[in-house]
Parts: sequence; structure tokens; C-alpha cells
Amino acid sequence: MMAAMGPARSPRYEAAVRSARESYAALPPDAPVRLAKKTSNLFRPRPDAGPSGLDLSALQGVFALDVEAGLARVGGLTTYEQLVDELLPHGLMPLVVPQLRTITIGGAVIGLGIEATSFRSGLPHESVLEMDVLTPTGEVVTATPDGEHADLFRTLPNSYGSLGYVLGLVIQLERTSRYVVLEHLRFDSVEAVVAAIGEVTAAGAHGQAHGGARVDFMDGVVFGPTEAYLTLARWSDTLEGATRPGDHTGAEPFYRSVQHRRRDVLTAADFLWRWDTDWFWCSRAFGAQRPLVRRVWPRRLLRSDVYWRIMAFEQRHGWVSAYRRARGRPRQERVIQDVEIPLDRTADFLRWFLREIPIEPLWLCPVRLRTTTPGPDGGPPWPLYPMRVGEDYVNVGFWSAVDVPPGGRHGDTNRAIEEQVHALGGHKGLYSESFFDEATFEERYGGAAYRPVKQRYDPEGRLPTLYDKAVRSR
Repeated sequence: MMAAMGPARSPRYEAAVRSARESYAALPPDAPVRLAKKTSNLFRPRPDAGPSGLDLSALQGVFALDVEAGLARVGGLTTYEQLVDELLPHGLMPLVVPQLRTITIGGAVIGLGIEATSFRSGLPHESVLEMDVLTPTGEVVTATPDGEHADLFRTLPNSYGSLGYVLGLVIQLERTSRYVVLEHLRFDSVEAVVAAIGEVTAAGAHGQAHGGARVDFMDGVVFGPTEAYLTLARWSDTLEGATRPGDHTGAEPFYRSVQHRRRDVLTAADFLWRWDTDWFWCSRAFGAQRPLVRRVWPRRLLRSDVYWRIMAFEQRHGWVSAYRRARGRPRQERVIQDVEIPLDRTADFLRWFLREIPIEPLWLCPVRLRTTTPGPDGGPPWPLYPMRVGEDYVNVGFWSAVDVPPGGRHGDTNRAIEEQVHALGGHKGLYSESFFDEATFEERYGGAAYRPVKQRYDPEGRLPTLYDKAVRSR
């Protein structure tokens, strides 16, 4: 491995890397390689790791921190919850903190992540200076933007573990304050909220019409064609007139508060996990938003991994599906997706979606790549998710299920969304089910860049391809 960039590799870190190599070497050479971890944020079928999964558990936490430089060396299996817990006392956080506590930083890098800082800080992998990667051959290499393994550095984002496993990273951090002050703006059309997103992204502020206040965070919720909200937030060292910080583990989920509160103040930690408390709005499927249930539901269990375990239990046993069949109700298709749409086509997509797909609310998260330099071939800097440098996008998130009509196929709704996203110049994330044929998938997800890197680092095909993972669920 090359000389360290940023905080040094400690003996504890080196020992954790050795343990990862030993765990990989101990796996049967003909057995599928699966990461042994207790949580997942994938919404597509995946094989169980079984008793011999790849153990990276030693690679958790902050191994070295340079507070003055705003850099940290962290383990790839560190959850963002652990990162926030360790960094906030130093007045620091990662540049982008994805919405769910149990997402790992290695997972966010190889599977993409996004949040309300993404309009100014891009995607999580764009604040990475170097990565130690366990390749399919069992070698550990250090990938950086330049140097021997620059090809791996560029193609790891959106590769979903098909090129190797991120063991450790050096990441850039940003300064935090004690509180976050939020303002919720209502709009009566999707065109109006999209226009406001463009103005704030361009200015980094509300604009003169709103007093020119700085904006550190921006996201939004669409409840229907005539009801949308944009939340603009900023760091603050004081409560700015509030008597106490808000608390959305109580009677009112955060997403409902935006409909009637003009202003809110949250602690930094509560702001970062405002969506995790109710898994955005998906906790309603478990009854957790009903007043009587919420009163007795322990607040410490209002979190996404609890809901995930409930959902996984249902997937294993199928009680709800059996109940629906017994009542003569139609089969359902899960529609769980995040898609990036160019800003100038986002209103078109929202109008189409609200007309054709019976799902709401929708989450809006503006994003602009932090990277300003195209790839070496002049194309997208991150070829497996080919967003363009200098272009503004909006991530639209929707997570629910729809009835499969009589004579319909499972996946028809998802296929329609995939094609509409492509027609508007966007891309969908790959953490949930996908329905592309292989040629289409390679065309849309950087197959020409992926193939030579896969051949270089996995010449014997030890790990599944990206298509195998994303579409075939291997």
C-alpha cells in the first residue's frame, strides 16, 4: 500500500485490515462471497451470507482524526450513526450524512448516498481522498484519484461490491454548530418548487426576495400536484428565540410538521436523523404513526432498522401477503426507488409520476456533483452513475407498493418508471429491484468503463458482476 494520505494508519487500523484479508482468505474458493453484517439497506432479494460470510467487523469507527485539517481515517463498515456519535463532539461531521442511521460509509461509497447537503457537497464518495480496497484476488490496494489504482477509485461508486470491499477511507469533514434552524416553504405547484430549488442551488441562499439568508441544507416533500414544501436550513449556535429544540420522536412525525410549521429548530443530531425516526414516512405501514400506538411505542425504537427487521420478518413468513390473498385483494409490487432527474426536467417527471403512479408523498433532494473535473475521457467523472459535471439534478425518492392489475406482470410499474427516468435524461439508484436487460444496463451504467476494471481486479470472476447483483440479485 502507498504512503498514507491524511491521518496516519495506526497499528489498530493495520490489524483490522489484516483481519479482513484473513477472513477473505478463509472463505471457500467456490462459495459465494457475502458480507457478514447485521443490517442492510438494500431492497432487493439477496442471498444470506451464512455462517462463513466475510467478516469486516474490526473495521468500524474513527481510527484517526485531524480536527484542524478536518480529515478522518474511518473503517468502511462504520455506520453513519457511529460516525456522527464520534465526530459531533469535535464539532465535525461527514460532508454528506445519508438519512438512515445504519447505512455504512463503505456502503454509501460503493452504493451511492445523498442528503440535504448534496446540493453543495455532492455525493459521499466525492469527499473521499483515498480508499483501502480488498480486491477479489485477496489483495489490498490503496485507491486514490491519481496513481496506480485511479481506475478503481473512479469505478467503485455504484459498483455495489462487485469490484471489491472498502476497508478504510480518508474522508473530508465539515464544521458543525449545535443547532439547525429550519424554514418550511409551501408551493402550490411542482413547477414552483422546482424553480425555487434552482434559485437556491445557484445562489446558496434564499435570494434577495427572501432576505438572502444562507442555506446549508435543502430538501423537500411533494404531497400532491398542488402541495409541495421546500425545507431550507442552516447551522446556528443558538436556539434563535425558540424555548427548546423540536422533538419529532413525539406525537408528530417530521414530515407532517412541514405542512403546518413555518419554522423549526433541532439539535444537530436530531436534524441529521429527522428522517430515520419514521423511515421518512414508511413507519405508517407498521402503525407507528397512529396516536395510540405512538404513545406506547418506545422512542428508542422509533428508528429505521427496527422497521427493517419487521419488514424482513414479514418477507420471511408472508403473513400479510397471505391475509391479502384470503381477503381477495390483488398482488402488490414494491415500488422503492430513488432517481436522479436533471433539474430542468424534474417538473415533467413529477407531473408524470403523480398522474400515473398512485404513490405519495415524494421526497426531493437537490444534488450537484462536487467534482468539477470530467473523467479522463472527457465523460462523467464517476462512470457507473454518469451524472454530468456542472449540471443540477433532483433526487426523487418514493417508497411504497402498488396493486398489480389483473393480467399485469410483476415489475410493470417499475419498468415504466425506469423508462420515464431514462427518457428525461436521469438515472435510478440500484439498491432496489431493477428490470433492465443486460445490454440496456451496460449502456446506462457505464459498462464500457466497468468491463476493463472488472477484468483487471477480478480476472477469475470471484465476485458477481454489477448486473448480476443489481438485476439478477446474486
